[in-house]
Amino acid sequence: MAHVDIHAVIFDMDGVLIDSEPAWQQAEIKVFNSLGLGLTLAEVESTTGLRIDQVVEYWYQRRPWPNYQNAVTANAIVEEVVSLIQHHGQAMDGVINTLEWCKQHGFKIGLATSSPQLIIDAVLKKLQIKDYFNAITSAELLTRGKPHPEVYLNCAQALHIAPENCLAIEDSFNGLIAARAASMQTVAIPAAQFATQTKWVVAHHQLNNMSQLPELICQYD
Repeated sequence: MAHVDIHAVIFDMDGVLIDSEPAWQQAEIKVFNSLGLGLTLAEVESTTGLRIDQVVEYWYQRRPWPNYQNAVTANAIVEEVVSLIQHHGQAMDGVINTLEWCKQHGFKIGLATSSPQLIIDAVLKKLQIKDYFNAITSAELLTRGKPHPEVYLNCAQALHIAPENCLAIEDSFNGLIAARAASMQTVAIPAAQFATQTKWVVAHHQLNNMSQLPELICQYD
């Protein structure tokens, strides 16, 4: 492994810290199909990692519906996701131990997500992990969400760490592209059913679960 000094670990949220991708998929199917789109699970999975307004625009371009109001549709999906997280949200395997390990070993800890603040707040409260983070950035109000690197660059800046000294943890291809474009080291931890897909080669490393992350970080020393 090429020698890179890692001073910060930046986590994506959905599908990395919390098992919320099924909640997003369930919410999108419910709301979009109430509009008559008839989307399948595979179709909603294809937009994983995109900001919710981008997802709404994506489907409107392909299957337009009457009375299009992006914000109304996006907000309906977000409210559904928040409700599902509050009732059913669970941390991904190894998350709490890994956050604690990063803290104990002196790494800055960041969160860089496409999700809006409402969902960030719901996740941090449900998992009780807010105090671990030195910086939290959302692409919600940015001109461009992932795969654009801005949310990652903003997080590195807030942590006062150069992007090339940050390790980004992602479960989505769009997120990996964003982190790579920000010149960060990258780790893919995709959902098990997608783990054999060849697209993960864009990451510097691929792990099966979060519990393997501390050992990987030690290899950078």
